[in-house]
Amino acid sequence: MAGSFRDILPMFAHDLGRLTGGDPAMLDLPQIGLAVSGGPDSLALLLLAHAACPKAISVATVDHRLRPEAADEAVFVAQLCAERGIPHSILTPDNPITGNLQSAAREARYRLLNNWADRQGLHWIATAHHADDQLETLLMRIARGSGIAGLSAIRESNGRIIRPLLGFTKAQLIAVCQEQSVTPCEDPSNANVDFDRVQVRNWLKSAPPLLNAARVSRTVMAVQEAHEALEWMAARLQPERIAVSDNRGTTLDPAGLPPELVRRLLIRALQSQDAHIAPRGETVDRALETLATGGKLTVGDLLCTGGTLWHIEPAPLRSENR
Repeated sequence: MAGSFRDILPMFAHDLGRLTGGDPAMLDLPQIGLAVSGGPDSLALLLLAHAACPKAISVATVDHRLRPEAADEAVFVAQLCAERGIPHSILTPDNPITGNLQSAAREARYRLLNNWADRQGLHWIATAHHADDQLETLLMRIARGSGIAGLSAIRESNGRIIRPLLGFTKAQLIAVCQEQSVTPCEDPSNANVDFDRVQVRNWLKSAPPLLNAARVSRTVMAVQEAHEALEWMAARLQPERIAVSDNRGTTLDPAGLPPELVRRLLIRALQSQDAHIAPRGETVDRALETLATGGKLTVGDLLCTGGTLWHIEPAPLRSENR
């Protein structure tokens, strides 16, 4: 794949236009929000987007307040944007991030970005995930035993979130910054081996060069298409296989269906009773095995009963005096 800024720019512009459904260069007001941290990936996103559609973009930097250097990095991005006449905002969480830091920081980041996009009237939020991220994510999910949905890895679009750099490698994005004489910030968490992603990244550095990020992206796209096809089939089957009653809960008829479709229908049946439930793969596996043998179990606050038809309803309230 070509590596110079001049070569990469038209490919980036094409992918960005495909994800936004038009030619962003024709927009007169910012419609695309860029999440830019100051690292090489997001700086390349900033540089490419500014060259492709300078009037269409606005930039936000999230300072999670987890590292003292983050405030200076946000100011650095703000200065780059000011030099180019790009609107920029620094976003910070209202409350300290606690618990699982990676997960909590990610949740806070997307919440802040979505609220910012609402205030700015932006239609899309572009993040800087790239082909190497895709490879790392796929390997992490294989290691965790993910199914087809998990192996779909990072998707090009999810609601207003778009990822126009998935077709480019980390090396290409670093080269973009070098060619444009922009020196990225370094996040020390990228070297923290306590994080699964860093362990996978380090393993890839020493592994034989059999895994190519660009080729793996094609594999992930094929898995995504399979996932979407199965979701389409599950949606078609739902009206005839799932019945929802206000008084008697939900019933699911699994007879004669392949296991993967039963899995997807079970999740839909659970969500018919609790729209916010998102059971993990191990939980769904246990439920499928139990219900197939006529047993009972609870998933979240729902009681599931097997048999010829599977029944799902709110679990009885537990007595505190028992």
